[in-house]
Amino acid sequence: MKRVSRPTRATSSAKKRHSSKNARAPSANSSGQIRIIGGQWRGRKLPVLNAEGLRPTTDRNKETLFNWLMPYVNNARCLDVFAGSGGLGLEALSRYASHCDFIELDKQAATQLKSNLTLVNASNTAATGVHQGDALNILRGISDAPYDIIFVDPPFAKGLVAPTLAAIVDNNLVQSGSVIYLEHESTLVTPLLPAHWNIIKDKQTSALRYMLIEVN
Repeated sequence: MKRVSRPTRATSSAKKRHSSKNARAPSANSSGQIRIIGGQWRGRKLPVLNAEGLRPTTDRNKETLFNWLMPYVNNARCLDVFAGSGGLGLEALSRYASHCDFIELDKQAATQLKSNLTLVNASNTAATGVHQGDALNILRGISDAPYDIIFVDPPFAKGLVAPTLAAIVDNNLVQSGSVIYLEHESTLVTPLLPAHWNIIKDKQTSALRYMLIEVN
C-alpha cells in the first residue's frame, strides 16, 4: 500500500497506508508482511518494515485495483511513485507487467524492496529499478518514460498529490492509453485534472478515495 519527504509505509495488510496506518506509529525496528494476491507469485509473503507513515494497501483494495487494471497490466511498463513496501509494483510484476520502477524516500524501505525483488527473482535491472530519494526530484530525471501504468499513493496530509500529478504532466511520463492509479485521503479534494485525463473508475471509503485515470 504505497512522501516526497515521506517516511515509508507499512502496516495494514498489504502495501499502503490507509486507515490502520494512522492508528499508531509502529516501531521502525519491527517488521510485517505483504502478500501478493495474484499472478505468478500468488500467495507469496514478503517482509516489510513497520515504519511511521508506511501504510500498505489492503488485500481487498488491491484486489479491486487489479480487477480494474486487468486490461492494462500484461506487458505494461509501470512506475510506483511512493513505493513504500512496493506492494503495487510487485503485484503488477507478478501479473506479468514487463517493467517496474520504484521510487521510495526511506533508505531502509528501499533496501528492503531491493531484497524482496531478489527474493522473487525480479531484480534484473533491465526489468526493475529502485530509486531512493525525493519522488518529485526523481520524477524530473527518470529516463524510462513514458509509462503504461503509474501508481500514485502518497502519504496522507503531506500536500503531495497535486505536485506529483503536475510532475507527471510536465515530464511527459504518460502518453495516450496510459493509466494512473491515484489514492488520497477522503478529506482531500482531488485536484483538477488535465482535460485529456478521464476518471474511469472511482471508489471512496470513510478514510480514502481511490481512482483509475485514463490518458486520452
